[in-house]
Amino acid sequence: MCGIVGMVGADVKIGEVLDALKKLEYRGYDSAGIAYLSAHNTLNYHKKKGRIDELLDLMQETLKEKTQVAIAHTRWATHGEPNDVNAHPHIDCTNKIAVVHNGIIENYSDLRERLIARGHVFVSETDTEVIAHLIEDNYRGDLLEAVRRSIVQLDGAYAVGVIHADEPRRIVVARKGSPLVIGKNERVSMLASDVTPLLSYTRNVIFLEDGELAVLEKGRYRIFDLQGNDVVKTTVHIDWKEADAEKGGYKHYMLKEIMEEPEALRKALADRIKEDRVYFEELEKFKKTLREVNRIMVVACGTSYHAGLVFKYFVEWLSDLDVEVDVASEFRYRNLHVNERTLILAISQSGETADTLQGVRLAKRKEGKVIAVCNVVGSTLTRESDAAVYIRSGPEIGVAATKTYTSQLAVLYLLGLYIISERYGWNKEFGELIYQMRNMPEVIEGTLAHSNQLREVATRYKDYLHFMYIGRGMSVPTAMEGALKLKEISYINATAYQAGELKHGPIALLDEQFPVFAIIPRDRLFYKTKSNVIEAVARNAPVISLATERDEEVGEFSKDVIYVPKVNDLLYPLVMAPYIQLFAYHVSDLKGLDPDKPRNLAKSVTVE
Repeated sequence: MCGIVGMVGADVKIGEVLDALKKLEYRGYDSAGIAYLSAHNTLNYHKKKGRIDELLDLMQETLKEKTQVAIAHTRWATHGEPNDVNAHPHIDCTNKIAVVHNGIIENYSDLRERLIARGHVFVSETDTEVIAHLIEDNYRGDLLEAVRRSIVQLDGAYAVGVIHADEPRRIVVARKGSPLVIGKNERVSMLASDVTPLLSYTRNVIFLEDGELAVLEKGRYRIFDLQGNDVVKTTVHIDWKEADAEKGGYKHYMLKEIMEEPEALRKALADRIKEDRVYFEELEKFKKTLREVNRIMVVACGTSYHAGLVFKYFVEWLSDLDVEVDVASEFRYRNLHVNERTLILAISQSGETADTLQGVRLAKRKEGKVIAVCNVVGSTLTRESDAAVYIRSGPEIGVAATKTYTSQLAVLYLLGLYIISERYGWNKEFGELIYQMRNMPEVIEGTLAHSNQLREVATRYKDYLHFMYIGRGMSVPTAMEGALKLKEISYINATAYQAGELKHGPIALLDEQFPVFAIIPRDRLFYKTKSNVIEAVARNAPVISLATERDEEVGEFSKDVIYVPKVNDLLYPLVMAPYIQLFAYHVSDLKGLDPDKPRNLAKSVTVE
């Protein structure tokens, strides 16, 4: 995710603030910026697309200058392409207010229109800029009150830091849905996205909760709720090393990123559900094309391919649209039957996957219409597609896709409903799905609490050399993704099959040394899958079943059962994803391997 740093105190050097910001580089970003007050309380700001080092080069002559207050930011683009203008901080019309922000403001379009009508002039494409102008609109000589009055008008997620030239000895911060931590020593008070930049200054920190604001001044801070009441918080002592702090105290980035999935889901869903309907601002001009489409072809690789399979099952179950899913490295070499009524859905986390790009170029030469589903704003895939939908999961450092997979699923579910409703209209079942989708971040938070249980199960299976994942219907992609995760980070020979295919060959592999991981929710295919699992048990294969909570029947034929919350049958791939990821993670960790850097693999595959 983006990085925020702020300092207020005595003799704070500009370079010192940027050094603190560099400690958040591991979070990933595409631009950086800083705002600070000069000796005459004039607001100065510098921002630059690219790395922090490029910003440092730009500011060489000012790095040793001192200030009383400064805020800095690394941006991962969500609204507006990565460039100097869209970089943070964002400034108001008076050139006195500067804002840095992590998160997504869902109602920014409405706020922007209202503020423009009141005479405000916007210069960027970002959602963040509305916060600066909103605070300007509410400012009556008290920055804390202006921020408080402004944030209650925001829908979505935010962690904000604000400075004002007329109040040169304070920073006001607020949080909802995005992390923010504060700390102090005798010389300075600080804020940051996580504890890493603070550890050189203090080991005692405060983690702000949703709905809390704080005023930071030299060597002190006060915390308030949304009504302006004082909040008393207990400090948390941090004994991590700085390298550990980058991982939020987790042993590996992969585990940290799995634990970030609820936040990533909130960003993926933000501003895309309005009045219980699906809304994609980026596709509003694409509606006519969607209504005319008679066929959808999904092009992807690896984990993105599995997400595409979920999309296929979902759309075909709810409509009469045909969806074909192809591995990009095969798609590009086919004699493609593509025309102007064919929609190509190209899924790539990085947007730079070579095979996917070549497949898209081939489809476009045949007049196919392309929507990119991607995580990286401004990537090659998004530039070469007719439209782009971003999953907004933020940078992912672990090679194995985790939070990007769940974010892809969430966006693809919404995109499926959007396409179907444009062609056939909205119905009651869609509304029920949307209701459950809204609650998915909270559901996933509940699933992550079972990590220790999964570790216990993993302990019993870490030494096996082979594994087979099976499922039916919507569970097939989950089986495939589970096998991929296990093989890529634990080097166990994991394979996946449609459960009904066991007796057509794969069952010959099974014995007491070949465990089966069954994806068996209580859905319409439960009893079909049960029969296949019992076939495996009859061959003495140890069985782990991933099943719906309170389904005691599964325990009768399984050695181990992992329970997941009950959801709509079509949504099980999303709620099950963290379980298969955590199981693979714990097996890898228990084997003494590094799940963040599996051998022979790269995060972005930019070659054929």
